[in-house]
Amino acid sequence: MTRVVIIDDHAVVREGLKRALSTGGFEIAEAENIAQARAQIARVNPEVIVVDLNLPDGSGFEIVTWARQLSKSLGIVVLSLHDDGVHIIAAMKAGASSYVSKSAPLSIVVAAITHALASPLSFTALGLSKALAQVDSQKDLTAREYDLLALLEMGRSTKEISAALFISQATVKTHLASIYRKLEVNNRTAAVHAMNKTHLPL
Repeated sequence: MTRVVIIDDHAVVREGLKRALSTGGFEIAEAENIAQARAQIARVNPEVIVVDLNLPDGSGFEIVTWARQLSKSLGIVVLSLHDDGVHIIAAMKAGASSYVSKSAPLSIVVAAITHALASPLSFTALGLSKALAQVDSQKDLTAREYDLLALLEMGRSTKEISAALFISQATVKTHLASIYRKLEVNNRTAAVHAMNKTHLPL
């Protein structure tokens, strides 16, 4: 029997996963929060854990990081309502094996668990390529473009940015065009939004 700990504060989610795994030779333990998760992992010594990110007493990332430090062979599947690149990359950096949106079919979750068991240190997620490209675009920004974005976030006008950075308004517009191209956006609001989305929560 493959030992699995499901960590989610919603009983409906846990029950759905238990049903999906019931015929696959899995021995299931459950936890509703971080404290219970730590206790269950210590008690069960699972081969894979499935963890939600939004838990009553903290972030599931805390469990992911802690569990990966405990074991390099443990499969870690993150199951979350969030399906954006920020959380996908954060899960990969924290040491997860797989990342699955809660909107995905249960068959995808089971496939993620299978992957995590077979290759716990090899990360997989739908949307990973797009998430990596998003982060790469941020890395391409120059120091001056970062400065300009910070002023954009403060709501400064082209004239105010020009004065703050001691550059001409034409140069501000040139930098803006470069930022828009790199972040694949077409206005100031979208540029600030795209930049904020690529700030990883770790």
